[in-house]
Amino acid sequence: MVTAYLGPRGTFSEDAAISYAGPDGELLPMASIPALVAAVETGLATNAVLPVENSIEGAISTTLDLLIHETDLSIVAELIVRVRLFLITVPGATLGDIKVVASHSNPLGQSRRFLERCLPQATQIASLSTAVAVREVMEAGDPSRAAIGTLSAATMFGGQILAHDIQDAQTNVTRFVALAASKAEPTGDDKTSIAFLLKANVPGALFRVLRPFADAGIQLTKLESRPSRTEILEYVFLCDFLGHRDDPVIAETLSGVAEECSMLKVFGSYPRYPLETLTFGSPGDRR
Repeated sequence: MVTAYLGPRGTFSEDAAISYAGPDGELLPMASIPALVAAVETGLATNAVLPVENSIEGAISTTLDLLIHETDLSIVAELIVRVRLFLITVPGATLGDIKVVASHSNPLGQSRRFLERCLPQATQIASLSTAVAVREVMEAGDPSRAAIGTLSAATMFGGQILAHDIQDAQTNVTRFVALAASKAEPTGDDKTSIAFLLKANVPGALFRVLRPFADAGIQLTKLESRPSRTEILEYVFLCDFLGHRDDPVIAETLSGVAEECSMLKVFGSYPRYPLETLTFGSPGDRR
């Protein structure tokens, strides 16, 4: 089994891929999220792990648009990765030395409070990824430059961790999904993700789509919308709910929902990630 992920190494995407494939699984880093889908569709990889949402920054629009418009691959798993951010420098650098901080735009935004309080004069530079930012800081060998990155990137490139857990929210997590050509079998504790278009934007239209879930006692866990790309101010709704598409109650409900929609696409049913097992520890815990 080959698992594609959004490279390079030393990123949260690699952490998610290792969590899914196991420490001995074969991993294939790719340069973009669309390339991950292409890798599975063309046989380069068995599956791909894609970021789909962050608890602070929200949805990953590229992933959602791919699922809606560009692939018939199925979601077969979800993974939750805790986001811990570290201020990384060359060995011997101090906080007073730092004039530039580099990272991916999302970690920069997720560390806004730390940067405003501890490095208010530092220039912030967006990099392609956290790992690239750490690598470039280490290659430059300049104590005035720092990166915000992962613990694995600091270890990989020999960086000094000047500050740890600098993310604004200690409960910050990113949700990933695994895509494959096959479908996941029911486990008894599953989720299903769908997308749908309303037949017409009229009063009560969304209510008529969602009511069958309530009538069947199905728990919705997420509802959001994306532009349809085809009509002005027309939106595709995305919904996650508990249960597997092969469950008789779910199958009957989806059949009723389809009658109220001009388009209904099931992204997949997959084992629910046990959120109750997540632990965050204390801010000073470096493990």
